[in-house]
Amino acid sequence: MTTPMTATPERTLLQTIELLAEAAPEEGFSLREIFDRLDESAFGAGLFLLALPCCIPFLYGVPQVVALPMLALAFQMVIGREEPWLPAKLAARKIDRKGLTQMAQGGRKWFGWIEAIIRPRLSFITGRNSERVIGLFLFIFSASILVPLPMTNTVPGMAVAITAFGLMQKDGLAVMGGIVLGTFWVGALITGAFLGLNIITQISTALLGS
Repeated sequence: MTTPMTATPERTLLQTIELLAEAAPEEGFSLREIFDRLDESAFGAGLFLLALPCCIPFLYGVPQVVALPMLALAFQMVIGREEPWLPAKLAARKIDRKGLTQMAQGGRKWFGWIEAIIRPRLSFITGRNSERVIGLFLFIFSASILVPLPMTNTVPGMAVAITAFGLMQKDGLAVMGGIVLGTFWVGALITGAFLGLNIITQISTALLGS
């Protein structure tokens, strides 16, 4: 039986993740084991944890492991499920000790500041009635991580992490900040895709017409 490493008033979620990385064997833990050890039932905690490796530039492999579980959790928010659940195949995916250590270090580097300023506010944004809408945004942001281009995971990963952390702490301002960041990124990605397609079309037309 695994021993939960629940975040307490004396131990923040980032500290809990750091302890998890220290306790991991070389082969690491499966996502199910990680969730069990964190003893978290909230969607925010699961999405924050899974988004951490996506925030780290030039970290390859782990973001691809966690992207589909992120989509699964966000989709469950959209349909109104009360507690997170992962299909057996996704729950069995493993993150090795090196990956967990990078997640812990990246979490401290990129989100250590948020622990000091986040607090409950604008609670109507984080209520049950809003979770489905927030889940839809998180689903879109998570889907953009799967775009097979370099550096496409960092910004949407940060957007998911900030939004998820806001959900955990009932901070509507943080949730709105994460949604704005992710929406800006997805908009830029779509705009870039259309511009690239337009350029390719013009070049093709010019070559065929010559």
